[in-house]
Parts: sequence; structure tokens; C-alpha cells
Amino acid sequence: CGTGVLTRHLRTSLPITTRIIATDLNAPMLEVAQAELNTLEGIEYQTADGMALPFPDDAFDAVVCQFGVMFFPDKQLGYREVVRVLKPGGTFIFNVWDSLAHNGFSRSVHEKVVEMFPEDPPAFLSLPYEYHDISKIKAQLQGVGFKDIHFSVMPRESSAPSAREVAMAYAAGTPLAAQLAERGVEEIAMKEIQKAITDGYGDGAVAAPMQAITIVANPSDEVQ
Repeated sequence: CGTGVLTRHLRTSLPITTRIIATDLNAPMLEVAQAELNTLEGIEYQTADGMALPFPDDAFDAVVCQFGVMFFPDKQLGYREVVRVLKPGGTFIFNVWDSLAHNGFSRSVHEKVVEMFPEDPPAFLSLPYEYHDISKIKAQLQGVGFKDIHFSVMPRESSAPSAREVAMAYAAGTPLAAQLAERGVEEIAMKEIQKAITDGYGDGAVAAPMQAITIVANPSDEVQ
């Protein structure tokens, strides 16, 4: 669920009769989502571990996960849980980030913090972008029973009013902030990241390529 971006899209796109259960591993994150979506009806919120879903077998027509599976310690266990809770003919839809080579702002930020701390670099930005090997993902899905699997590479552009906005987003608005705080370099890192973005993408409004991979999988031979 995260902050509720995907949940909002599902709720406003699907019939009101569709039952939506929004889950997150962290209860405080669910509280943020509930506050953001408090005007929308027909959403249940529940804490859940993706590798031990608290739902019965054959419970859902669809399981949807936005930029989450990269953080599963055991990907195949998580996928096995999805198969278990899906009804026959159900669909699993999720996405992952492509590599840092295809995501300009994140690559620049990651390279800068590695340059600042070569012996102990903050690792947050490496994790979300390292799970992008389509053949590996396909093999893991097939290994737990998914048969019909479709991949779509989604090239896009990320933009911001200024390099400072990008630096603030990464250095203060992601888990990277905690890793920088542990090292006591929040302000210095913010300035260095801003400079890296300016050097790479110019002054004023900035834009960089970004790319993700969307996967649609079904345990049966044909996606419904």
C-alpha cells in the first residue's frame, strides 16, 4: 500500500462493488495511507507480511503490488503466497524498477553517495534497482506455478522544478535519509546530491530518464 498511490488508483478506477484490501508490512505507513484516502469508501486496511499473507486460500481475483517485491527477503516464498491466495484464473500484477543505468536521477544520487562513502556507502538505492533480470524473475514465477507471464518495459521521464527538489526528495524523503543521518552528513549530502543533479541535468527545471518493468502473471495458461 505504501502512502496509498496505487490504492487510490484502484479505488477510483474499479467499480465501487469491488472489495479492496490495502496492505503494508508497516502499520504507520497504513495510517498515512488511510489519512490520505479518508474520503474514499470501500477500502479495508490491514498489516500483512508479503511472505506470510494473513488470508485464506483462493481469496482474491487479483493481487497487485507496486514496487514492493524487490524488498522481499525471499522472492519465491512471496510469489508462492500470491499463488495460494489467488482464485483460479486470478491475476498477479506487479512492477519493479529497471537497473540504475535506466534511471538517471537515482543513478546520479547513488554514484554520489558511493563517492562520499566508498568504504561504507549507504545501500538503499542499490536494493530497489537490482531486481530487474527478466529471465530470473520469470524463472522464479514459474518455479511456484505461474504459467502465463507477460513483461512490459515502461520507459518514462522523471522531472522536477529544480535540482534542489530532486536532492530533497532523495536525501530527506526516502530511507536514504536515515542512512545519511546515521553518518551525520544530511546537509553536506544534500548539497553534494544537488550539485550532482545540476552537473548531470542542468540548472533550473530538470528531467531524466526513468524505467520500470511491469509483470502480469497467471497460474493458469491464459491471463484473464
